[in-house]
Amino acid sequence: MTNPALRIIRPCTAVWLVLMVLTLVTYALGGTELDGKVLALLVLGIAVVKAQLVADHFMGLRRVGGFWRPLITVYLLILGLGIGLAFWLGA
Repeated sequence: MTNPALRIIRPCTAVWLVLMVLTLVTYALGGTELDGKVLALLVLGIAVVKAQLVADHFMGLRRVGGFWRPLITVYLLILGLGIGLAFWLGA
């Protein structure tokens, strides 16, 4: 096991930085010339990844046993696919 004193950055700080980078990527995608459908689906995919990171690291589901972690993962995937499908078919 690694010594906590030797860590340069705490895991929760690293996850927060990844969330901030993904937020900046989402913002940068808004300035591109991508098709509206493609852009919306990319942003939705990034939002699902960010939600999973929050659930795993800040809600503590990474260490939870049983069915909670898979339940939240499946919920996020179904929600993301449902929103994406509704947007794709409606636009």
